[in-house]
Parts: sequence; C-alpha cells; structure tokens
Amino acid sequence: MHDPDRRRFLVSAGAAAAAMTALLPTASARTAQPDAKPSPERTSDNHRGPAVIASANGLRTVELAFDRIANDTDPLLAVVEGVGIVEADPDDVTVGFGGLPNERGVVQLDSSVMHGPTHRAGAVAAIENIAHPARVALRVLQSTDHCLIVGDGAREFALAHGFPEQNLLTERTRRMWMKWKRQASPADDWLNDDQLDWPVESITEPGTGMDEHSRRDDPGGDYPMPADAIAAGLTPGEFFDAPPPGWPAGIPFTYGTIHCSGVTGAGDVGSCTTTSGLSYKIPGRVGDSPIVGAGMYCDNAVGGAGATGFGEAVIQSCGAFDVVREMDNGQSPTDACLAVLKRIVDRSRRQRRLFENGEPNFNVRMYAVRKDGAFGSASIRAGARGSPFAVCTAGGPRIERGPSLYT
Repeated sequence: MHDPDRRRFLVSAGAAAAAMTALLPTASARTAQPDAKPSPERTSDNHRGPAVIASANGLRTVELAFDRIANDTDPLLAVVEGVGIVEADPDDVTVGFGGLPNERGVVQLDSSVMHGPTHRAGAVAAIENIAHPARVALRVLQSTDHCLIVGDGAREFALAHGFPEQNLLTERTRRMWMKWKRQASPADDWLNDDQLDWPVESITEPGTGMDEHSRRDDPGGDYPMPADAIAAGLTPGEFFDAPPPGWPAGIPFTYGTIHCSGVTGAGDVGSCTTTSGLSYKIPGRVGDSPIVGAGMYCDNAVGGAGATGFGEAVIQSCGAFDVVREMDNGQSPTDACLAVLKRIVDRSRRQRRLFENGEPNFNVRMYAVRKDGAFGSASIRAGARGSPFAVCTAGGPRIERGPSLYT
C-alpha cells in the first residue's frame, strides 16, 4: 500500500476534492470534532495471535470461526461459516432468515467476502429467497471472475449452484412490518393502532404458515433479542441501533448487519459482512455491506475491517478500506476505527442527518483486526458502558467494549 504514484494521485485528488467541498453547503450548526470517550483498557490492541472479531450479534459466530481457524480452516471459510449461524437464525431479526424486510415486505439480503491470501472478493446484493448470502458471495469469489452480482441475477446464480429457495419473512417479522405500515403515518389509509375500529389481533389470518416458532409468545416485545445476546448482558438499546428522529414509537428499527473478520496464527486474513439491510428500506436499496472497501475489506499484508450502521455514510467514506489504510500507516486497530469515524462525522453535511447541536443523528460501528492479531472496534455513538462487539481468542468468546465519539 506504500505506492508513491498512488500517493501522488491521492494528493492531487484530495486537492480537487477540497475545491469541490468549498462549493458545498455546510450545516448551520456544527460542533468541534469530539475526542473519543474513555473506554476500558485497550488490551485488544495489545493482543497477538489468532483472533476473530464481529459485531455484537456475532458471539456464536466468533466462537465457531475461531474453532475452525484453530483447526487449520482457511480464515475466509471460517468466518463465512460463522456468520451462517446468524443468517439462519429466525430469532435474530437483524440478519438473514427472519430479518426485517423492505417497505414491500420482502427480505432482500446483501453480503460481501474477501480472502486475504489471494486478495479476491465476491459479493451479492438485493438477493431474495436465499438464506445464506455470504455463502453465495463466497461462490461468486470461488467460481467466477466477477466481484458483484445483484438482484434476480444473484438469485438465479444461487439457484444454479444448488442453494435452496425459501420465503425469508417469518410470522414475527411480517407482524413487525405490518405494524410499521399501520403506524408510519396517521394520514394514510392504513389505520394506526389507536385508529382501529376492531383489534387486528382478534382476527385469525388464514394461510400465514405459522410454525411452532411463530406460535409461541414473543418474550422480546417490540425489540426481541436472541438468547445468546441476552445471556451476554446486552440490552435492547445496545443490540438495536437507535432509530432516526421521528421514527414511530414501538416500531423495531435496525441497520441489520453482522461483520466478521478473522486472522490465523500465520497472519492470513478473511473478512465477511452480511445483512438484511435497513429496516423497511426502498426496494432495491443497497447499503455498504456488499460494497468491497466500504462495509468490508481486507489486505493480507495489513489486516481486515468492516462496518455496521448507516451504510450510506460508510460508502461515501470508503470506511473499511480507510480503516485498513490507517492500520497500514501505523495506527492501532482501535485508533484506526476512531480516525475513520471522525472523518465520517466531519463529512456529514446534510442537515437532516444532524441534530440541532450539529452532532450526527445516525450511528456507525467499525471493526478491525490486524495481521498480528491485534483487534479493536469503535462507534460514533454508544451508551455509558461503551460500544459492544464480539471477539474470540484463545481465551474464549466474549463481549468487549470499545470507545465512541459520543454517548
């Protein structure tokens, strides 16, 4: 990554970008760049040896992936198998089967993977009816010269390779989607809960295909969490991102993503990000998760990185690539994540994406693992306990907490 011609290009491109920036409107209220809030002692940056890091919904993911790496499985195959646990879990409404759908009630999935030793990548976007987009992205990497296949083409590619087709909308997420439609506006033709002349719940809806999972009482209420997240001590406010301003009360919201990166004892890296995307998104919307260099990136000479959260902000800052570049320039994984998050905040110029005090009203979390086994994570926003993420080393799987720019 230390290429002098590339650096000259970046300098000239930066000058051009600065000139363009001068023409753009800026927010009327901005605060000075924040310093990171204090976090627990950064033992993560001092770790050496095999490690797997993931977003907080990936506790089982990192455990399985680390076990595979410890038994000499390729790091990319290990992390793809690991995220498959979450992709297939109907109790996790943030990813894959049972993930929250788009505004039409259709679950559209995105994923990207990258293999450090060969510097190859594969991705799929807006794929429907296939529960494991990360495995399809891996097949794109393995069996084609392409990097990204989308929409019906991605689904047909998966079917041609033997992936089963299924409806990914569960009864739980169908009800959440219908609640969102009813509550989105009191002025549309969908009646809000407080406008109903007859309770919806009193009507037996035929043909819903409710299985035992769907029939049982939902102990999670409006914001259900899988059992492992509850056992790890995560709160709904940590597991689910805060909804944007004006979001209807009691309606689940999620950016819907899991990232996982792993490094072997020999320093080989594999990375994967997979998602059901922004809750109730416009059909066809694609976030950062399947974009190599945005929601996921790795370089076997340096390490791997990924993101969860507001994907458009990550795309526009090439977030994962930028984290790897920061590590290549000498930053620790945690400080690399913080540096990129500060740039994302600094470049957030749209007033609708800012609170009145100038702070961003969205969240992004970055994750990084270095070639030597150091790892770290940080977020734009977190609670008083810090920004949670999952990690597994020789000491076992656990939730750790990184710093944030704002509480």
